[in-house]
Amino acid sequence: MPDTLSEQALQLHKENKGKIHIELNTPLETKDDLSLVYTPGVADVSRHLSKHPEETNDYTWRGRCVAVISDGSAVLGLGNIGPEGAYPVMEGKCALFKRFAGLDAVPILLSTQDPDEIIDTVIRIAPSFGAINLEDISAPRCFYIEEQLKKKLNIPVIHDDQWGTAVVVYSGLLNACKVTSRSFKKSKIVVNGVGAAGTAIIKILHHNKVKNIIACDSNGIIYSNREGNSDHKSYIASITNPNIVKGNLEVAAQNADIIIGVSKADLFTDTIIRSMNKESIVFALANPNPEIMPEAAKSAGVAVIATGRSDFPNQVNNALGFPGIFKGLFDAHVTEVTLEMLTNAAVSLSAVIENPDTDHIIPSVFDPEVVPSISKNIVKS
Repeated sequence: MPDTLSEQALQLHKENKGKIHIELNTPLETKDDLSLVYTPGVADVSRHLSKHPEETNDYTWRGRCVAVISDGSAVLGLGNIGPEGAYPVMEGKCALFKRFAGLDAVPILLSTQDPDEIIDTVIRIAPSFGAINLEDISAPRCFYIEEQLKKKLNIPVIHDDQWGTAVVVYSGLLNACKVTSRSFKKSKIVVNGVGAAGTAIIKILHHNKVKNIIACDSNGIIYSNREGNSDHKSYIASITNPNIVKGNLEVAAQNADIIIGVSKADLFTDTIIRSMNKESIVFALANPNPEIMPEAAKSAGVAVIATGRSDFPNQVNNALGFPGIFKGLFDAHVTEVTLEMLTNAAVSLSAVIENPDTDHIIPSVFDPEVVPSISKNIVKS
């Protein structure tokens, strides 16, 4: 038996040649079965769908099948490792779709990192799938790719590094604010890192009328007309920092209620944490090593600390979001995902925990209520 987690993972994947496989949904044991499943019976189904393409989801697996698509340019914790390196991660995502939501998913790895080539490729294969899950595509390319695909396709498109993270973070913040008895919308919230996840977190906060958001990048606080702002950061500036605060992360954190890190390890110093308001909330989500370790955060006075790690309480894990989100979209026959739907998903996820406390603001991915809660409420009548 291998000793380390690394050795165990390598052995598991090699022995099983991956984590997923296709199983038959119908019997295929007799000539009659063959006549129904393939020729000649399948011709009648094909003729029907050629005349009624809108019914494809009712007659094929497309109505429960997600394409999990990546170019391997931003694999969590590993960086730009290309399509082959990303394959086990995408396959794992497909396994989670099946395990938690009963959805079929197919890993699609692309040998290009050109945004327009990715868009064109996804458009061409889209008729095979009921939804598109973009994964581990680097920012800012991911914003353009998702935006264009949402415009050009009539099926749900989600870049999960953005919206899966944003939904779980928003959910956790709702419960953390309950625990600390603070007004969520009136809180001062600092978001350090404006890549895929950070940008989506800012967007969902802004959509829900949180007024005092300050965004920081490696150069400090982002503000309007800051020298060197890209178009993306100019947009971030337009929906954050209403008081035009300037300076570094230490300045941003002063008297903050909440600080969210989607950046790098060890950036949240003791000085930064102690400058925040009492009973502060910290989401330190850099992986594998967070911006501050939970013990250090609590020693500095933090009331609620969340990380991306499974070996500490309050793990922000995208697997809490995407299975229920996609199941809900399929069930409601949704063709486009909105920020209001994602907000509904976050609120539904937070409601799984009836009595949150400092170490229990986010449910376990194995909680059987997670997927039903999200899927039933993501589209409200």
